[in-house]
Order: sequence, then structure tokens, then C-alpha cells
Amino acid sequence: MTRPAITQAMIDAYDEYTHLTLDRRHFMETLTRLTGSAAAAAVIAPMLSANQARAAIVAEDDTRLKAEEITYPGGAGEMKGYLVQPAENAGKLPTIIVIHENRGLNPHIRDVARHIALEGFVALAPDYLSPLGGTPPDEEKAREMFGQLDAAQTVANGVATVAFLKGHESGNGKVGAVGFCWGGGTVNLLAVNAPDLGAGVAYYGAQPKDEAAIANIKAALLLHYAGMDERINAGIDAYKAALTKAGKDFEVHVYDGAQHAFNNDTSEARYNKEAADLAWGRTIAFFKEKLA
Repeated sequence: MTRPAITQAMIDAYDEYTHLTLDRRHFMETLTRLTGSAAAAAVIAPMLSANQARAAIVAEDDTRLKAEEITYPGGAGEMKGYLVQPAENAGKLPTIIVIHENRGLNPHIRDVARHIALEGFVALAPDYLSPLGGTPPDEEKAREMFGQLDAAQTVANGVATVAFLKGHESGNGKVGAVGFCWGGGTVNLLAVNAPDLGAGVAYYGAQPKDEAAIANIKAALLLHYAGMDERINAGIDAYKAALTKAGKDFEVHVYDGAQHAFNNDTSEARYNKEAADLAWGRTIAFFKEKLA
């Protein structure tokens, strides 16, 4: 069978499934209708979702890095996390929180943390599903668990993570955060609630709903959006207006033709190398400028 072409409608259906409905049966029915057959839908579905076998670009045992599983104090309980830093650290380094998508602390996000550490940072990828026992191996189950998280507790755990890194022995006292999808929205909320956050980078993240709270932001912000991401992009103009009105330090980049999750190199259908590389270069330069 010739591999069916992936259309925007198929990508939109997957986005609705993974972010809004979490109803896989309905998603597969929609995909079958769009592709023309159940067999074609079965071929397309894995291309839309993430394939973690493709995630390990920086090896887990890379000798340039020191990586460890840690626990640390959260807002109201213990948080789990993956901490990575250069193996040969000559001095105090800026620290970066790496916030996962709505799949939890998976191999892809661990790889992102290793990439950031190779750039000369201490990187901590928290497991925001820690209050529920941590990220399970099954991504379908992980996605469902996000609906069980307490929103106030999630914010408190983020603020606690900033405090932990601010006092980390390898850090220079300056803390940044980068997040993707669910994590991008969490970066925006963290900026609102954590005055000690020095810099935040949100990849296609939902904007804060409380416009008045935007005045509380102290961090410099770098906001990456995908040109084809209508659901998230609907909030860009209002967020820009509120940040401008409040006199905040921010910049916005929209990557034409890119899909939501364009940075995730484990998703064959949505990964956009050109956009991902450009956004990554901007992200690292931003952190080096703001957290030096």
C-alpha cells in the first residue's frame, strides 16, 4: 500500500485528540474517515504521535555530562526530576528548568535537558506528574493523568523548583525555564508566579488567562509559536498587548508553516528541522544573555 499523505486536517484531528478530548476511539474514527480506510489510518497514526526510539540524540551515558535522578522539595511534597550538568564544571553555571509536554518526563525531554547541559547550563527536567506517582511508561495513561493534576499545586511545584535551583551548589543563582506545549503554558504561569525566574522560553504554550497577573512578571520572555497552530495562536495578540502595556521584556517569533510541537524530533509528521534549529539557536542565545 502506498503511504497516504498527511493533511492538515489529520494533524488538526491529532491535536484535538491529544490536547482536548483524549478520546482515542473518536480520533481513529476521524482518521479513518480522512484517510479513506482503517489500514491507512493505522499507518498514519504512528507518524502523528511521538516515537521515543528516535529521542536519544545525546546518549544517556555521554561522558561530557553528569546526569542523575533526583528528588527535591516541591510545593507540598516531594518532586522527582532529571538533573544534568557538564561533567567538568569549572565554575557556577546558570540553571534551566526543562518543562515537559503533556506526556510527562519522557526520553525526549530528558534528551532536551542533555542538549541544554552541553550548552553550559545546569538543566533540571522536573516530573510534574510526581504528585500522582510520576510519569508512567504508557504515554496514553500519562496524558490522562494531566487532567488529575491540581492547578494550584502545579504552580506551587514550579515555584519550588525555581527556589531549589536558585540555591543549587552548581548554579550561579540565576534560573531560567523552557517548556514545550503543556510545558510552554506552564512557563508562562511560572513567570507570573515566580519573581525569582530570570528568563522564560515558551514553545507554543498557552497564554495566562488572567491579564492583570501579567503585571507580576519579572522574567524576560522569549515566545515561540508555530504558524499553523491556530488553537494556541488565537491568544498571541492579547498576550503581546498585555506584556507591552505592562512594560515587560519579551520577544515573539512565529514560524511560518510550522506545526504545533515542531521542536519534537520524535514526531515524524510535525517536526520541522528548520524551525526547530532556528528557535533553538535563539533560545540558547537568549539564556546566555539573560542569565550570565
